[in-house]
Amino acid sequence: MRVSMRNETELEEFMSKPSPRVIEAVGGLKGDIAVLGVAGKVGVTLAMMAARAVAASGSSVKVYGVSRFSDQTARARLEAAGVTTVACDLLDPEEVGRLPDAGNVFFLAGRKFGTVGAQDLTWATNTIAPANAARRYAEARIVAYSTGCVYAFVTAASGGSTERDRPEPTGEYAQSTLGRERVFEYFSRTQGTPVCLFRLNYAVDLRYGVLRDIADKVVAGTPVDLSTGNLNCIWQGDVLERTILALGLCASPPAALNVTGPETVSVRWAAEELGLRLGRKPVFSGAEDPGARAYLSNAALSFSRFGYPAVSLGEMLDMTADWVASGGSSLGKPTHFEARDGNY
Repeated sequence: MRVSMRNETELEEFMSKPSPRVIEAVGGLKGDIAVLGVAGKVGVTLAMMAARAVAASGSSVKVYGVSRFSDQTARARLEAAGVTTVACDLLDPEEVGRLPDAGNVFFLAGRKFGTVGAQDLTWATNTIAPANAARRYAEARIVAYSTGCVYAFVTAASGGSTERDRPEPTGEYAQSTLGRERVFEYFSRTQGTPVCLFRLNYAVDLRYGVLRDIADKVVAGTPVDLSTGNLNCIWQGDVLERTILALGLCASPPAALNVTGPETVSVRWAAEELGLRLGRKPVFSGAEDPGARAYLSNAALSFSRFGYPAVSLGEMLDMTADWVASGGSSLGKPTHFEARDGNY
């Protein structure tokens, strides 16, 4: 399958198309849907997919998108897609208390970049906002976004961290994200709220993500650092499908789920493949070390539940190269996947 998108509208349309099993799952939901932190990188297309699934299933479920909405363009796109938007500061318990009822909640709010120098804001965003949401939606099922950064760095030979591994976060961002998990765990145990901890790394949207980071460097002739020699990634459309289907995995105490692609991807190989597609020869820096450690996750459990992603790694490389070559837009938010000191 070779798909070429000409603009952001076509990209979001492609990513947010619900699969038959998402339509079936949404059609059977009891209670409305709330996407908290909807204006972020994943939330807009997640809410769009949910709204499209509602329409396709003939359900009367409402989809609410909740954010402070500093970006009004995102709000307009969501409303046009059938999402009811609600402005709310999730750090304000009174505002959260006034949010509409929902039986199915996706918690996507979080803070990563800018943590250094503002650690207090990162901890507040990643722990207080979840507490407010958990109290408000005590009776709902909650899929709470987390990250593979809660695990220790591992070698490629390890096969990646699994859900059975003990979290060992490095740096205050990762520590505060584990704090988010613990807050949801606390309320799940004390309130009986069913929760799924959705540990994602890394979603690929042509406007950002690890492949876009590498492609930009290849085009610019900027050295691609090989000291972090491997990565995981998964197409964002597949992430959205798994997010919605994860409602069926919510439990008390919470269930954890690693979400990424099946490959442990060589950074050198990815750069060379993108270079072939872009007509550029990559420049490299740093030394490859088979014993080097990185954030790598084993998503075998998610594959056993949902199957393998619909969009392959080769297709992601094709689409990324086409998008970059045609001057496709960027969110200007590098993932910093190569960072191993925990500082963002």
